[in-house]
This record gives sequence, C-alpha cells and structure tokens, in this order.
Amino acid sequence: MFRRVGRFAVHRPWLTIAGWIIAAVALSLLAPGLKSTTDETEFLPSHYESVQAGKLQEKAFPKTEQPSAIVVFQRSDGGKLTAADRADVAKVTSGLNDKHRKGVARIETNPQAVSPNGEIALANLIAVNKNAQDQTLPNAVKDLRQDAKGLLDGTHLKAGFTGQAATNLDAQESSGDTDSMIMSATLLLIIILLLVIFRSPLIALMPVLIIALVFAVALGLIGTAAELGGLKADNSISAILIVVLFGVGTDYILFLLFRYREELRAGQQPKEALTNAVARVGETIASAAGAVIVAFLALLLSTMGMMRAMGPSLAIAVGVTLVAALTLVPAVFSLLGTKAFWPSKAWKKRPRNRLSNGLGALVARRPAAIATLSAAVLAVLAIGTFSFKAEFDTDSQLPQKLESVQAMKDLQRGFSAGQSDPAMVYVESPGGTALDKGALGTYKKELAGVNGVGAVSDPVVSPDGTVAQYSVVLKYRPTEDKAIELAGGTLRDTAHKAAPDGSKAYVGGTSAVLADVENAVSHDYKLVFPIAGLAIMIILGLLLRSIVAPLYLMVSVALGFGATLGSTVWLFQDLQHKNGLLFMLPVIVYLFVVAIGTDYNILMVARLREEVRRGVPAREAIHTAVARSAPTIASAAIILAGTFGVLLLADNSMLQQMGFAVAFGILLTAFVMAMLLVPTITSLLGHKAWWPGHQDAPRPDPATEALPYGEPGRQLGAGEEVRR
Repeated sequence: MFRRVGRFAVHRPWLTIAGWIIAAVALSLLAPGLKSTTDETEFLPSHYESVQAGKLQEKAFPKTEQPSAIVVFQRSDGGKLTAADRADVAKVTSGLNDKHRKGVARIETNPQAVSPNGEIALANLIAVNKNAQDQTLPNAVKDLRQDAKGLLDGTHLKAGFTGQAATNLDAQESSGDTDSMIMSATLLLIIILLLVIFRSPLIALMPVLIIALVFAVALGLIGTAAELGGLKADNSISAILIVVLFGVGTDYILFLLFRYREELRAGQQPKEALTNAVARVGETIASAAGAVIVAFLALLLSTMGMMRAMGPSLAIAVGVTLVAALTLVPAVFSLLGTKAFWPSKAWKKRPRNRLSNGLGALVARRPAAIATLSAAVLAVLAIGTFSFKAEFDTDSQLPQKLESVQAMKDLQRGFSAGQSDPAMVYVESPGGTALDKGALGTYKKELAGVNGVGAVSDPVVSPDGTVAQYSVVLKYRPTEDKAIELAGGTLRDTAHKAAPDGSKAYVGGTSAVLADVENAVSHDYKLVFPIAGLAIMIILGLLLRSIVAPLYLMVSVALGFGATLGSTVWLFQDLQHKNGLLFMLPVIVYLFVVAIGTDYNILMVARLREEVRRGVPAREAIHTAVARSAPTIASAAIILAGTFGVLLLADNSMLQQMGFAVAFGILLTAFVMAMLLVPTITSLLGHKAWWPGHQDAPRPDPATEALPYGEPGRQLGAGEEVRR
C-alpha cells in the first residue's frame, strides 16, 4: 500500500501539491474559525460540587458580583492611614471610576474596606462581564495602573492592583513573547540543524513551508469538526498545535529524507529512491502516527473538559501530518530531485559516521552490559517520581517582583489572604420551603468556627427564601495548597454536616474548584494513562506482529516517563525547594514524551526488523540498525527538545518546569531508550522478541520488488560500496 501511495505522489507531484494547496486555501477561507471558550462548566463535569454551586448561584443570585481586581492602597511610609489619606483613597477611586475603561462596570470603595490595623484600604473593580476570563479586563487593569499614577500625585499614598484580572495581566506580560520566542527558536533550530545535516538551504527551509501548509489544513479541519461534528475546541489550542505539528512533522520528514538519501547512496535513481523510501518507512511513520493519535484520543476519557477538547484536535493535526508525510513531502522532493541537496554532494557517497557506527558496534558487542546500565540509569532517575507533589497554586509560580504579587502581600498585612476571592457556601431548601432565618444564623457560627476561616458574611437570602449565600473569607490565598485543602476538606465537611435540617449545602469558589480539579486529575491519571498505554501496545503489536516486543517497549516507555518526571522533581522540588510541580506536568510529559517520543522506539525496532529479515547475523543487524537510525533519531530529538528547552529562559516557574521536563524527556527517550535500551533488549531476546509472528524470518524485501525503473535490486549491506 505504501509503495502505491509513494509512487502516486512521486510520479504525479504537481497534482498532489495542487490538491494540498487547494485544500489549504479552501479551508482557510471557508472553515469556521476556532472561538474562545471560557465556560467553567466545560472544564469540570456537572457532578462536581463546585460546578453545582456555580449553577445554583447563577439561578438564585444572578446579580451577585465579585471583584475581578482589587486596588490596594497604603501610605508610602507604611504607616496608618489618616483621615486625609482615606479621603484621598475615595478621591482616587472616584477618578479611576470616571475613566470608564472598557469591561469595567465600576470601581468602588466603602468605610468597611479599611483593614482593622488601619494600614490598608481596598477598592473593588467590578467587571461588566461576570466571566473571570474576559480578556478585556487585563487590558483595563493595564490602563488603570497608568491612570492611578497620575491620580496619586500629591498624596501620601501608593497603590497596587491584584486579584484575578491583575494576576492574568502579569502572567501574560511575565511570559512576554513566549509563543513567538518558541516559534522563532523552533524555526531557527530546524533550519540550522538541517543545514548542518544536509548542507542544503532548500532542505533546511522546505520542512518549515510544508508544516505551515499542514497547519492551515489541520486548523481548518479542526474548525469544521468543531462546527459540524460538535467537537469541543477553542483558539487556546493554537500554540500547542504549532509545537505538536513541528514536533511530529519534523520527525516524519526526517524519517523520510534520511531514508531517501540512503537509497540514493545505494545507487538508485531519484524517483526510484523516493518511492522506495516511502515504501520502506511508510509503515513506520503510519505506526508512529497511529500511536500518537490513539494517545491523544485517550484524552477523551478525561474528566476535564480542557483535556477532552485538546485530544481530538491534536489527533486530527497528527493525522493530517501523516498524510502530508506520505504524499506532500514525496511530491515536493520529486520535483526537486537531487537539486534539493544543492550545493552539497554528500548524498552521492556514504559517510563514515564514526559516532553512529561506533555506537552501533558498541551496542552489538555488549548488549547485556548496556541494557543493564541504561535501565539502571532510568530506574534511578524514576525514584524521584515517588516524591512528586502536585502544585495547584499557579500564582506562586509567578515572579515575586510582579505588581499583583506584591499588592497581594500588602493586602495580607491588613486582611485575610482570601479577601480577594472568598469561598462561597450555598444552602438550598430542596423542598421549595423557605429557610429558617434563625437556623441560618447558627449555621454562620458553625462556618466561622472552622479552623482557617477568617470571616463569614451574614447570609444573603434569595427572593423566594429557598437559598442562602455566605461569603467565606479564608486565611490563605485562594490558590494556595492550604486553601484548596480547606475548601475541599474541613470547610466542605462542616458545611454539609451543619446544614439546617432538610437543606443541602454546596461549597464553591476558586479554592473549591481547584479541590475538584485535583480529584479530577487523580481520576484521569488512573484511567487515561493505562488505556492509552494499552492502545499504543496494540498499535505496536499490529506493526511488529508480535506480543513480546510491545511489552518490553512499553516497559521502557514507562521507565522513560518515570525518569523524566523524577528528574524534574529532583531539580525543582529538591534542588530549588519548590513546594510542588505544576499539576498538569504528568499530562504534558505524557503528551510530548510518551506519545511523540514513542516515534523513536518505533523507528528503531522497525529498522531492526528490516535488518534481521535480510538474514544477516544478529550482531550485524543490531550494528547496522543503530548506525543507520541514530542520526535520524538524534536530529529529530534535538529539534524537539530544543523547542521546549527555550522555555527555560522564561521567568515563569511553570514554563521552566514544562520546558525542562519535555526537553530532558525527549533526549532520554532518544539517546537512552531508542538507541541503547530497545536494541539491546531486542538483541538479548533474539528470536523470542518476535513471537508469535516471528517477523525476523529472512524474506524478500517487498520494497525491492517490482521497481518502476531498471532491474529488481537489493538492499546493500552496511559495508558495501556502490558499483555502477
């Protein structure tokens, strides 16, 4: 099948390329664009209590307003606010309110907004839109910060903005142009590395242009699926989509180009060599893409809406990349022919490749020692996984110099840390009868008695008297571990137990949402990862027609996953003394290290199978497979690892963790697993590795049969020269 696909693309290049261009243009013009989605009910399923609390609030208290940002006032000398200072606070607040910034309904203060110690005063920014993720609010905060500077002139006050909108603004600005930095670094790495490998400007630039075309098609298909098929997707996936496409796209293009060059060095004509390259690595690329696709589709089983939306979108993108690798890439290089390698003439002769040949010889000579050593290294690094602690406090990952971080610290000098975003407790009378007001007062005392609660508001009762709302200020920041533990534990337990007779209590708010997210993540780890692993094993089994090989390949992948996560724990939790790591880090490692990194294992084991089918001794097969595959794997891994390694330059600790984990994990997968562990285990198992299909049995190579040009040929051995 792959030979037929390759022959069509190679011999009808203009038709193939025209089809892709037409598809890209049509989808770009006609396909609906991805919309921004910020519906919290799409993030967690409705059975979680925080979601139920949010729905009850919308129903019973639709006009309830929480501040989207808070202005924290204090004296420049840190002293207590005087009567004149308080008047200036009111004056500045009124001046800010008069600016009528877009997205801001009003900015207000009141006498109760002064802290008990008299040092801090607050003003609340109330948004027009109750959606906390409204992107107009960060821009409004940015403008209001400048406005405040002018209004504070002539006073003894200074002010800072904190709260969710201010934190979102600072998070965006602290990451700076991270997306563009990643894109620029990726393009630069691809171009430089391909220049070094192939010494050709055309080959260096062509993958970038091809992937750009693939991106347009993939984005259009995702938008169409979202519109017609009910696929949940929004424009937030664009950044990760770019990284995935460059990652897998570059991998597949390199897989094909390296084999194309190898076929040319074996003396074949360009079109013949390109057709054979597709025939030889087509199954490998399809299997690698299949493993990535099923891994992404496994995210449909996730509890969290964000993951469920991301999985199918990424799967579509990888599917498009697969089709492009087997059709568009051969068509483009069919037109270019050997001119693609200009000005280099290295494609005419086989280089010595001392490093890869030396590695192949070492692996073939000492398989037991290398397998033991590489497995031991991975196992030792994986020990750190047992110390992994999920960190949901994303605010603590921000640089401490940011205004929102400093303003929050100032707020805590006078108020409880949860003042900016209190937990919300709702009591509902399910029978439709009015709640007992006396019981509601007693209930307030029960809530106030919970250890860690700073203050509880008087109950606000709905117009029909069936629902009561309490604002519960915690002593901890809303995203802090202690606040999450309190909202999802003691506070929630007390709220349920002490609820007035016949009523039902719900705890909501940011801390409660994060507590439910923590439970959802734990559920996903136990369900999604095993099912994804099983699906990848099935793909490997179909490729290799073996039961044994997929088993040890997945064990090696699990070791790589553990080693990646364990190394990140040691670096950030142990050496840098972080409280924990980004709670989504295991999923990120799964997406980019396990799913995409499996490509390298598949490429290596497929080449091993090809070599043993030639009937050569096992040691020679291992030597040749490693020597020929190592440059491809190393190049692809360095590009992908370098892309994520750029994130280490960011100020945001979350981005640093993500960058290190993925970059280090990809390098481990390529240089330890694919080049050392997998070939040595295969060598040690020998014939048993291919049971029950025994794909290692010598057989004619189908890629050398029915060649479109000249006489049937054969694959040259590792040490043979071209004689023509």
